[in-house]
Amino acid sequence: MRPAGGVPSRTAFWMFLLAMAACVAAPASACPFCGTVGQSLAQRRDAASIVAVGEAWGTAAADATGFLSQRFRIDQLIRHKSAPPAVGDAIPARVAGPVAGTAVLFATATASTTVDAAPDLWWSAVAADETLLGYVVAVPDTSQPAAERLRWFASRLEHPDPAIAVDAFTEFGLAAFPDVCQAAAALDPVRLSAWVNEPGIDARRRGLYGLLLGVAANTTHDPAVSRDCLDALHRCIESPADDFRAGFDGMLAGVLVAEGAQGLDYLKERGLYDRSARPLDQRHLLAALRFAGESLGATIPRERIVAATAALLSSPAVAADAIIDLARYQAWDEVAAVALAWDALGVDDALVRRAVAGYLSASPQPAAKQELDRIRAQSPELLKRALDAAALPAAR
Repeated sequence: MRPAGGVPSRTAFWMFLLAMAACVAAPASACPFCGTVGQSLAQRRDAASIVAVGEAWGTAAADATGFLSQRFRIDQLIRHKSAPPAVGDAIPARVAGPVAGTAVLFATATASTTVDAAPDLWWSAVAADETLLGYVVAVPDTSQPAAERLRWFASRLEHPDPAIAVDAFTEFGLAAFPDVCQAAAALDPVRLSAWVNEPGIDARRRGLYGLLLGVAANTTHDPAVSRDCLDALHRCIESPADDFRAGFDGMLAGVLVAEGAQGLDYLKERGLYDRSARPLDQRHLLAALRFAGESLGATIPRERIVAATAALLSSPAVAADAIIDLARYQAWDEVAAVALAWDALGVDDALVRRAVAGYLSASPQPAAKQELDRIRAQSPELLKRALDAAALPAAR
């Protein structure tokens, strides 16, 4: 029910966005193109009550909870906040896989069962050689400014030691975009340009490197370097598509970071807005537009992001998600285009019907009510189901 004056119920609006959130994949980390990255070694180290070096003492086996566990003999204490075990003691630690030799051990305090008892310690272990052990000791504390820490990790991206390379990627994957921009001077455009087009690079990292390449292009004072960065991104985007095209969303976002609104024109010229574009590519494009809407407001006008998102409403693969994003932007002038999606796609797609019904119910535009009345007259049962699925009261 709309209150007088045509303003949508704020409760209904937020109910709509919450109900539709499950339709849009939310990134598990600060970098929306990195997937789930988990904890970094610095986070594990700084949160631990005890950090030690141990030697595998026996074979790995499932513990009582079903997780893999292995015993380790304590060889050296690195740091501790609580009473540590003695050197030579053996402790059980959870492991991701069997460890054949040395490991770095982290003990985390868990809540004790009684008030007076000391906290229990839960141990985990990571296989480590001397290089990784030195890295764990040297890695900057998590209490230090984020941008300063990222400058330290920048030179360790694609480190020869795979565990260090993964951890440096994790740190960037967890970082907020403004902090990444502040650390731009530490990025190596030449290496990033090579990585985004190198088939052997871990597929999960390509999206991050595309984004970082855009940051490098946008922040350098050397026009030639900026042009080289853009050329590398363009080569990657224009290369023949495979079935998965890992990291493509990060490449598209990198172009938007580097070129701003001109980047939107470039992506349109590449045919990514066309209904005939590959569905997966359009999902990547919508993710890049969502990132631009959240992080690039200073360089790309909101109306350009809205227009680019609305241009995807005719694409079956992304229409529902695009409508949800338009509602998130409160882009209520797109009523006609959203209502058209019901007619063009909603008959066969329940997610599109749900998104259209929610958007029109939340919109303050008189035209939105008119479209709802039209749809109700044509398809009363389908509209009712769509409104019920969006967890909204029937719009009047």
